[in-house]
Amino acid sequence: MKAVRLKPGRWLFVSALIAAGGLAACGGGSDSPAPAPAPVPAPPPPPPVVLPPLVTDAPVLISAASPFPAGCTGVAGAGAPYTNAEVEPYVAVNPRDPANIVAVWQQDRWANGSANGLMTATTTNGGVNWTRVAVPFSRCAGGTVANGGDYERATDPWVTISPDGVAFQMALSTSVGTFIAGSANAMLVSRSADGGRTWSNPATLIRDGATHFNDKNTITADPTDARYVYAVWDRLVATGGGPSYFARTTDGGLTWEAARSIYDPGLLSQTIGNVIAVLPDGTLVNLFAQLDTAGGATVASLRIVRSTDKGATWSPSIRIADLLSIGARDPEAGTPIRDSALIPQIAVAPNGDLWVVWQDARFSGGARDGIALSRSTDGGATWSPPVQVNSEPGVQAFMPSIHVRADGTIGISYYDLRSNTPDPSTLPTELIFARSANGATWQENRISQTFDLAIAPNARGLFLGDYQGLSSANNVFVPVYVRTSAGDLTNRTDVYALMANSLLAATTSDLARAHRALPALAAEPDAQFRQRVHENIVQSMNRRIAGWSERYLPAPR
Repeated sequence: MKAVRLKPGRWLFVSALIAAGGLAACGGGSDSPAPAPAPVPAPPPPPPVVLPPLVTDAPVLISAASPFPAGCTGVAGAGAPYTNAEVEPYVAVNPRDPANIVAVWQQDRWANGSANGLMTATTTNGGVNWTRVAVPFSRCAGGTVANGGDYERATDPWVTISPDGVAFQMALSTSVGTFIAGSANAMLVSRSADGGRTWSNPATLIRDGATHFNDKNTITADPTDARYVYAVWDRLVATGGGPSYFARTTDGGLTWEAARSIYDPGLLSQTIGNVIAVLPDGTLVNLFAQLDTAGGATVASLRIVRSTDKGATWSPSIRIADLLSIGARDPEAGTPIRDSALIPQIAVAPNGDLWVVWQDARFSGGARDGIALSRSTDGGATWSPPVQVNSEPGVQAFMPSIHVRADGTIGISYYDLRSNTPDPSTLPTELIFARSANGATWQENRISQTFDLAIAPNARGLFLGDYQGLSSANNVFVPVYVRTSAGDLTNRTDVYALMANSLLAATTSDLARAHRALPALAAEPDAQFRQRVHENIVQSMNRRIAGWSERYLPAPR
């Protein structure tokens, strides 16, 4: 293990405050020759809620050169390995000790899916020093038949920490492939009682062969009761369909109940991106994207199911909104960006409000993806119309993460292409961070260096992950994210952690950028827009699971 020491330095980005206005609407006449009524001016918009300026420490490199030896999977393996490439991080902060932060990611990504193993980085002094350890979810990371980790590859790392300080890490581990004779796939969970320094042998929640494939897992510790931890994912059936599956522990991870379906959308439908949030009263809210096929077209919607008894029973689904992403790509080269087009995220505020964020093209009429946000103030029963929160609507924005601090401040990180140039050989990209006190007015900072996304691992698309990490410690946001290196093709990507703090005093001149969330251009997308959404769903799922469209889309008649 090596420790990485934070170098001193702070960033402060400043520019002018941008104000927004409104337009009034006027009414029409009638058959009578009466004069038209005078236009009624719209009320002026409320003044923006001004947050303190964002100040960040220098980003800390928390990943390192691969510890895995060549050939460690034990098989030749199809596809191209990207040794030293780290992608798809997630992060959790210990509620008992905010100086204890645990981050996880994929190590050595493969072009055709998954990674050689998963790595964990842990700090016990608030991000000053980090140590790394591999959890045995795969052979490269020390997995064997005896310890439960005898798999060729691992992916989808997720981490959570219970109110008693016990950490839980979840992974999808696979061998051979998907829906192939002799293949294996499993949902595994490991437990750490010492702040992430050491981890237990994996517990197997479910294991399948060629007839089913378990995908896109998350794990959530119940902040109201340390005995309960919840794991959720989608379980695809080779002949069609993909219900939401769920497993829980009621004894702090010592044992796990049998995995079971909690929501089945039907034979020609599936869920993806399942993730559980817990309300202050203990109610569970499972968010997911539902994919439905009818008449040769596939549509997506965001939905939730709720449980008021710690996951024993679940409600029917509640629809949030259509999911209208068309996917991101390099504007000049045309290379697809493997983003989070089908993977929404959810956060709970201290007052119980729920916030859901996702990629969506409704704000541009289907021209490009932006960052959509919806809110529920009644535990998920009803949801507000989506609004756009990215400040540069003329460029593609993708892969949002969301977190709400203990003081109620909402934070959203996402990548966008505002610094892109006409040069087709490069793709300048940045990580943007937006904050809001109310979800209506936002203040933004660029929190990463500009980097060239074009050299990212190409895993059926330029790949930084299906998600990035975002949490908070002592009311300080903690983004954990991936960016590419400076042209080093032997080390294409690295994982960074950042402490994003807010000062106590502010003036508007200190703000990086202030803007208002914007509504969609139209209530319903036209046929061309719908077709682009369908094509993106098919392409996104085929990138995830080779041959998905042949299995899940009915053959044309």
